[in-house]
Amino acid sequence: MRVAFVGKGGSGKTTLSALFSRHLARAGAPVVAIDGDINQHLAHALGLDEEERLAAAPLSARTGEIKDYLRGTNPRIPSRDAMVKTTPPGRGSRLLRLLGDDEIHTRHVQVVGGVPLMATGAFDESDLGVACYHSKLGAVELYLNHLVDEPGEYAVIDMTAGADAFASGLFTRFDLTFVVVEPTRKSLSVLRQYRDHAAEFGIPLAVVGNKVTGPDDLDFLRRHVGEDLLAHCELSPFVRAREQGRGAGALEPHNTLALDRMRAAVDARPKDWAVFQRHAVDFHLRNATAWADDATGLTLADQIDPEFRHGPAAMAAFA
Repeated sequence: MRVAFVGKGGSGKTTLSALFSRHLARAGAPVVAIDGDINQHLAHALGLDEEERLAAAPLSARTGEIKDYLRGTNPRIPSRDAMVKTTPPGRGSRLLRLLGDDEIHTRHVQVVGGVPLMATGAFDESDLGVACYHSKLGAVELYLNHLVDEPGEYAVIDMTAGADAFASGLFTRFDLTFVVVEPTRKSLSVLRQYRDHAAEFGIPLAVVGNKVTGPDDLDFLRRHVGEDLLAHCELSPFVRAREQGRGAGALEPHNTLALDRMRAAVDARPKDWAVFQRHAVDFHLRNATAWADDATGLTLADQIDPEFRHGPAAMAAFA
């Protein structure tokens, strides 16, 4: 199951992404966390020392090689240059199992705080002033397009802050999106943007309140969020201690219960591969028309394999 965390900057979505990923890993569930935020703080939220750097290569550093691997022998994709971030798999493409023994997971996963982690990668000097962060996220989109995940397996993605998460088709790649909301009007305004965009495409959302300090905060969230409020996390001394480099103690029982409710909500979602494939094709055609045909000099609608059906059956055929 694919899970995204989004929300206003400073709402705590990265912290909740880390807590949720660690909660799953400690329960023995197969999980990979993916840092898809421009700030690249998920590794530190999981426990990497602030002075350390990840040893595994970021996904964006090897986008060309990732394309070569994923396109496999698909005759509709003759080269890496013909493959864009939205290119869907077809017959001959290489599909991925979560944490499988393939070159993408082998080269890009590093265990941090007990959680397998992949990072998109940060801006470097060559990007400044000439590239947007969505060019980095292309590798994540390709990964999710080719991933065949099962119920009880979890890919947890920390997304960029604000409504910018809707600036690419990546927002359609998830089984459930958690919108992290503080009990403030500014945070609610971002939630309203998410709701509007998600409703247009039938994207399932659940709201998680965060940094709740008492009954007034909870009443505020309930009044403005309504039945979409799945759970709430109280302001956490445990989290603050970890952020200050003091790792002792355990997460508070109420906040642990919130994580349980979040997992239950993910597990209750049906896995609809037909909808997933329809969104993939739709956004590939949108991108082809908007820019990708001109950028590649190709008609990228031809990359769509009308006989391909994503999901476990496609993986079995590939194997």
